[in-house]
Amino acid sequence: MDDIRHRIPESHSGRFIQRLRLHMRNEGLAYRTEQTYVHWIKRFIHFYKLRHPEEMGAVEIERFLSALAVNRDCSINTQRVALNSLVYLYKRFLERDTELLNFKPAQRPRRLPIVYSRSEIKAILEHLDGIYRLQVDLMYGSGLRSAELLSLRVKDIDFGSNNIYVRGGKGNKDRTTMLPQGLIPALRQQIQRVSLLHQQDCLDGYGEVYLPDALSRKYPAAARELGWQYLFPSSGVAIDPRSGVKRRHHMHPSTLTKHVRLAVRKAGVHKPARIHAFRHSFATHLLESGYDLRTIQELLGHADINTTEIYTHVVNRGGKGVLSPSDRLREEH
Repeated sequence: MDDIRHRIPESHSGRFIQRLRLHMRNEGLAYRTEQTYVHWIKRFIHFYKLRHPEEMGAVEIERFLSALAVNRDCSINTQRVALNSLVYLYKRFLERDTELLNFKPAQRPRRLPIVYSRSEIKAILEHLDGIYRLQVDLMYGSGLRSAELLSLRVKDIDFGSNNIYVRGGKGNKDRTTMLPQGLIPALRQQIQRVSLLHQQDCLDGYGEVYLPDALSRKYPAAARELGWQYLFPSSGVAIDPRSGVKRRHHMHPSTLTKHVRLAVRKAGVHKPARIHAFRHSFATHLLESGYDLRTIQELLGHADINTTEIYTHVVNRGGKGVLSPSDRLREEH
């Protein structure tokens, strides 16, 4: 798909995809959002044989989204991401109104989440060591998404209030979630390791961490402060793909995924090895313990409580705590 930038005519401001990426960065979009949006915009352009988006509009968007539902059998969430990408392209980048879109909605139903039992969580943790055990324990204990976990900075762990601050989570929203008391010693040790690593980076001529553009302009010295360093830094420094600056980023998500897959297999858990399952397990086990949906919604950062309600379908003894007639019959004897 990289040939798009060569086959779409250049403008005085530069090639189309390059200008689009620059616009997203100026708008403050997260790097992963930028990658996702560019992916779907490229697919849209390829769908129409490399026609320029300025030559197309609402009709082409509707046809593309309908084709995803009919021909690709995509999920509702996938179609929604494609829609958001194209709305950004036309409304914010090209400054054109897409009007009210009319397309065939995706029909593939939303699946129930994968949830590990408490005994399965314990078994998986027993087959993880060091930083990977801490990361999984923190996701399960706080309901963090993997991207939120890896984006944590040292200053986001508040031992005084027993809170974890999630900055710019899904939907670019901030929230707080609980800090598991049992993980405090391990987190303090991790911060100490980050401090030592940061000191060495500064001696080696690095030490500046990535900050969003607005923050880096407002607080130019913050990038070298310990509080802004990633809680789970990568093992080495690398070139930032946006700025070209060589610095230490956070750990790559594939590293944790690899260790979780291995731990799930060693633990003898016959469920898919999914990082997100620890967040699902957090919500489900809170629900089983009697906590209300509104509280769980706030901890998870769900905008709509309907999203949280899916966990009522996977709690122990069913969505409403109903005891099976078969089990009741056994209790009577």
